[in-house]
Amino acid sequence: MKNKFALFILFLFFVFSGCAHTAVNTDVNAVADEGGYFHEEVLPNGLKVFAIKDPNAPLSVFQIWYDAGSINEQIGKTGLSHLLEHMMFKGTPRYGPKTFSKMIKRVGGIDNAGTSKDFVYYYQKLAPDRLHLSIELEADRMRNLIMDPEETLSERDVVMEERRLRLEDDPQSLVYEEVVATAFKNHPYRWPVIGWMTDLETITRDELMDYYRIRYVPNNAMIVVAGDIDINSIMAKIKKAFGRIPEGPAIKKLDVGEPEQRGEKRLYVKKEAELPYILSAYKAPNILQDDSYALEVLAGVFSGGKSARIYRRLIDKEQIALSAGAGYSSIQKYPYLFYLYATALPGKKIEDVEAALYEEVEKIKKTPPTEREVQKAKNQVEADFIMNQDSIFYQAMIVAQFELIGDWKLKDKYLEGIGKVTPEDVQRVAKKYLVEDQRTVGILIPIKNKNEKIKIH
Repeated sequence: MKNKFALFILFLFFVFSGCAHTAVNTDVNAVADEGGYFHEEVLPNGLKVFAIKDPNAPLSVFQIWYDAGSINEQIGKTGLSHLLEHMMFKGTPRYGPKTFSKMIKRVGGIDNAGTSKDFVYYYQKLAPDRLHLSIELEADRMRNLIMDPEETLSERDVVMEERRLRLEDDPQSLVYEEVVATAFKNHPYRWPVIGWMTDLETITRDELMDYYRIRYVPNNAMIVVAGDIDINSIMAKIKKAFGRIPEGPAIKKLDVGEPEQRGEKRLYVKKEAELPYILSAYKAPNILQDDSYALEVLAGVFSGGKSARIYRRLIDKEQIALSAGAGYSSIQKYPYLFYLYATALPGKKIEDVEAALYEEVEKIKKTPPTEREVQKAKNQVEADFIMNQDSIFYQAMIVAQFELIGDWKLKDKYLEGIGKVTPEDVQRVAKKYLVEDQRTVGILIPIKNKNEKIKIH
């Protein structure tokens, strides 16, 4: 959990007839760069399109992103976004159930999707000369989903079982869910992407269809296509397929504040488990605030491998924890959380593990980390960011992530921000954000399985 892209992937997959419209370019930006080519355009119906040419890429990728993450749901209707992701594979009048994935696989491609708190996205990896399939299929299901009532109920049951397996049967995931739900009082980040079980049980086909019709419109979507592609040809195909889909009503952006936290929140989860576990979360800014860079480095100082402070203290030296570390995800639309976590070793007290975590925090508050520690953490963050872009898939993903937060050009500012972080910056953000009154602590208390048979020797 030490770098934000690992966190992003973890959270992302935690769980996943138009009128004719004359295509006139309203916003076009094309930039040549280092043997490749970058094209940005907004179609008249509001659809954003980014095309990235990389002559060295063996495959191409097509991604379509919708501003339809779980933060857009309402109390009592959580889980709509993720369930709709499942239903997007159930067919249209033109292409029946399961046809989408079969067509992609038939030409040697792969497809999948993911839902997060902030967005949902769908992707295909294909040979460049097969991209027309992605364009044709995604344009069709943007507005023509069937959503058969019986199929909807069946898929709802699938999602409920997914929730049981991924959350309710996983003690540490359950603690995470409870911590986030407790940390946020007002912001919709407080409910899980997959939804609460009681809400999933009551979601109807009509509610799902209403959500689809409002959210899955061109002016609430973005396409990123990348690879060894002919940008002019691809753009022509995208305009032909998507340009005819009418713009939907303007969607009001979420504007929800979070009240100031005025003291530590603490919760306990009793669950069948082998070992105690602690997750301590602090309110923290997202990447739109400059402090996020120092917090990124702070997470690395705490948890950047076996030489990092938390590992050395809790696992190597004192041997009180089986696993321990820190995590921070700045790539969120809104301020989120900075984590400390640890699993106690058998026979060790979780209270001692928790105390050791906080002692490491206090050390940094009193004395800034060394230049060597900070430089190592910065190197790790920068290497992760750069290495991710070796993949054409993640090149596209990074553009989309930053654009959804505010502007894709933020990705260029990111490395600059990390590079400027000093030991004093790390100490300052530890003092500012890692404070008791901004902390929400969840502790897993293992209990015996009531159904476990007693062994007779």
